[in-house]
Amino acid sequence: MATTSDDLRARRQAAADNCDRWVSARRVPVPDRLQQLADAASEGKSDMYGSGGDVAALEQEVAELLGKPAAVFMPTGIMAQQSVLRVYADRAGASRVAVHGLSHLLVHELNALEEVHGLRIERLTSEPRQPRPDELAAIPGKLAAVTLELPLREAGFVLPTWDELVVFAESCAERGVPLHLDGARLWESTPYLEHSLAEVAALASSVYVSFYKVLGGLSGAALAGPEDVIAEVRRWQRRLGGNLFTLFPYAVSAREGLETVVPQMGDLYQRAVELSMALQSEGFRVFPEPPHTNSFRVYAPRAAEAIERAAVERMEATREAICQPWQPADVPGWSWVELVVTPNTLSWQVDEVAKAYGELLEQ
Repeated sequence: MATTSDDLRARRQAAADNCDRWVSARRVPVPDRLQQLADAASEGKSDMYGSGGDVAALEQEVAELLGKPAAVFMPTGIMAQQSVLRVYADRAGASRVAVHGLSHLLVHELNALEEVHGLRIERLTSEPRQPRPDELAAIPGKLAAVTLELPLREAGFVLPTWDELVVFAESCAERGVPLHLDGARLWESTPYLEHSLAEVAALASSVYVSFYKVLGGLSGAALAGPEDVIAEVRRWQRRLGGNLFTLFPYAVSAREGLETVVPQMGDLYQRAVELSMALQSEGFRVFPEPPHTNSFRVYAPRAAEAIERAAVERMEATREAICQPWQPADVPGWSWVELVVTPNTLSWQVDEVAKAYGELLEQ
């Protein structure tokens, strides 16, 4: 017999399948998405094992956007980051990599850096904030690389200030250790940092970016950096099984996102700030306040199961998807959810979203 939680999950799934309006991610039927990709394709020939076609065009576009000499398209960000950190470790003759304790590398990858590559993890900090130069200085000995996740998703999509980022990068340079940026959401970070993608990327030796989040790509990532580093990364891509016979559907969708969504990042960030203020007027709390990117956490003064039930019932009644599943917060009786502002969100009025969320506290 299904538990209450299982029943609620099943109801949410069924309701989501019935929705025709979404605050964040929209579910596009497979035939419609394939037609969109067919319309977006611009290269006459497909790539072969990642060479040529839309893949080559995408790599050039990413390298130019990030101001780096070269870029390589990869099936996943996990593969991209493992590969570049392995390259740095082999070059340095050192196995130690400095990483935030809440980074994707540690939280979501089944300890791959240690299990697959034999790297040793040095935690800069595990506090829900960006690391500081003094925490880097406190790690003695030789490091192969230092990583920063911009923004740090597990801490609430938090960013450093531009000045803090510059000082941290300078600390890495003074120590002679490569700085690698986990920029899965780097596209969304530039409005808050008030600097271009190329200016942010210039502070680091290498940068990883993702295409399937707000950009709406099918999947895939890119790694940009010096030509010799990218050449070595391509060898690790092959070793890790990342040279699919063709990657063109992923590359086409990534190029579509670069063209249509990246120019909207300023608008998405501004809408996130406006929504955060409106939600607070409805009795919610947000973090960060104000948001650092187009994504932030919303905290509700209601237990997770109760507000999740209210959210599912509202979805069933209105066919509107306004939020992801609610999670218990650290404070008893409170819950939280991530709110990601996408191009879909711009079709909603700010007070309309706030009112919809407010209804979840009333039921």
